[in-house]
Amino acid sequence: MINRVQPSSLQGRRVLIVEDEYMIADDMALDLKCFGADVIGPVASVEQALTCLNQHQNVDGAVVDVNLGGEMAYAVADELAKRGVPFVFATGYERGTIPQRYGHITLCEKPVEAASIARALFG
Repeated sequence: MINRVQPSSLQGRRVLIVEDEYMIADDMALDLKCFGADVIGPVASVEQALTCLNQHQNVDGAVVDVNLGGEMAYAVADELAKRGVPFVFATGYERGTIPQRYGHITLCEKPVEAASIARALFG
């Protein structure tokens, strides 16, 4: 059976965006909001993302850029995993450069479309 998750599956979902490139973050937030997601952020650093997660206990999913201004976002990924929150990495990095413990995490090439996020997080 083919999985046909549409952006409508984002309706009412609280999605955290962790992205340091303003234009990409802004476009992603607008796209997700157009499909009904409640966007948290965007935030541009590991520190901001961790603070945001402490303030928002009920996050449904997240889109995480791997490299945030030279700082790798693995602390954010670890916190999301600890909480059982599904997430995707939005990156230009190849699979081989990502630590093996994240081998099951979907890599989405930027710019990421809302439909790809919906399929990866809620499909």
